[in-house]
Amino acid sequence: MATVGQRGQSSPRELTRMGDRISFIYLERCVLHREDNAITAEDAHGVTHIPAATIGTLLLGPGTRVTHQAMSLLGDSGAGVVWVGEQGVRFYSGGRSLNRSSSLVEAQAAKWANRRTRLEVAREMYRMRFPGEDPSAFSRHELLGREGRRVKERYRREAERVGLEWHGRVYVPGDFSAGDPLNQAVTAAAQCMYGVAQTTVAALGCSPGLGFIHSGHELAFVLDIADLYKTEIALPFAFEVAAHSPDDVGSRTRRAVRDSINKVGLLKRCVEDIKRLLLSDGAAGSPDSDGDIDQVLLQSDHGVELESGRNYADEVPW
Repeated sequence: MATVGQRGQSSPRELTRMGDRISFIYLERCVLHREDNAITAEDAHGVTHIPAATIGTLLLGPGTRVTHQAMSLLGDSGAGVVWVGEQGVRFYSGGRSLNRSSSLVEAQAAKWANRRTRLEVAREMYRMRFPGEDPSAFSRHELLGREGRRVKERYRREAERVGLEWHGRVYVPGDFSAGDPLNQAVTAAAQCMYGVAQTTVAALGCSPGLGFIHSGHELAFVLDIADLYKTEIALPFAFEVAAHSPDDVGSRTRRAVRDSINKVGLLKRCVEDIKRLLLSDGAAGSPDSDGDIDQVLLQSDHGVELESGRNYADEVPW
């Protein structure tokens, strides 16, 4: 049996390029094991073999069990593993990120640290949510005010569409039953968006705490990303479910939003939107191009990066 000392780690040249991998694979109610260089997923219908090097991120849903050998292979192949709720709508825990390059989180930190670029990203998020309006001259306060009016108007229109009365948003953290059935449906739908956003942010290796609109919370960036899709995807289903029946509105809303998420391919869209917000066009190190580069560099002066694994004692004056 091979041990850690006997078996060498795969190099990036041996692995499938990130752009050629399957971005996300979702599995539930099965046992994951390893056979050669493939992950096996066994359930009541039989055994499915999945080449580990083709996986970008593996989403493990309810009822999954995974062996140590399977996790060892996934780690050696550079695949991310995230434990999620049913159909990926809740984030529970995550392992390594999707890519080996730190380019995405460095780009996020650079844009977040500069007030001008932080505001530019916030304006782009507004533009993505509400196309047809140019926010390039809006201050942060104006962005918040306009976003608030847009969302209030969307609540009103959705209520009219399904024939319900809307008395305003009521949400008490930790008390799901505080609101009426319609507010409970809106809360459940929003939670689904948070789960998808947190899964994607974790898989890409971004910092969940460096938000461009939200601030002061460990999941500020997750809240930013979730808001991009709330009014478009989450709210319509929340109002429709509540209009159909007030019974068991939370779980029914989650199932409806889950099905919509899978139908429209929201996970893939999340990945593309995050890269659009954080990376310049054609940026080196993008997860689509060379995110598999397993390279550690040393930072020198004036933005210069040096090769690691060398001793620079004779090159730098004391």
